[in-house]
Amino acid sequence: MQATSINPEKKKLITLLVGFLQEIGLNVKFAPEEESGFLPGIHIENGGLSIDPEKLLYPGDILHEAGHLATLPHHIRCGLHGTLPDTDMHRGAELTTLAWSYAAALHLKIPAKVVFHEDGYKGDSQNLIDNFEQGRPIGLPMLQYYAMSYDDKNAEKLGVKPYPHMVSWVCLK
Repeated sequence: MQATSINPEKKKLITLLVGFLQEIGLNVKFAPEEESGFLPGIHIENGGLSIDPEKLLYPGDILHEAGHLATLPHHIRCGLHGTLPDTDMHRGAELTTLAWSYAAALHLKIPAKVVFHEDGYKGDSQNLIDNFEQGRPIGLPMLQYYAMSYDDKNAEKLGVKPYPHMVSWVCLK
């Protein structure tokens, strides 16, 4: 990460998140933001993420954007650049991304509110957190379809741990 005036807590969190993304095979680089993406400081570039720590408002947004990439089939993910196309597939994938990013937050032992912060999710972040915490994982059906995670019943059949445990962090289909 570039030497900047970012506070140490934010820098530590960004380092943790980026390390995780690189571990699971997503491409991440640090670069000044030249064109605005959907979220400040994050840009999808050639199927990976380009992050400008200076312009990034919420480090948890890194996990959310990474969730969009991780839950797409490889052949689609690799062709993405800029903002996600406004298609049914990408609009529907938002729910899958929510489930993925919640599981990632738990895996990394960071509070869900880091990802589901008050200034995002159209003011509905606490409702999303409540649903996940109360066992109503929005987006899990597509994680199952992509063989990334499973509900209790299917996990038992397959001999794996159920959601929020992830069998695979990236879509392999």
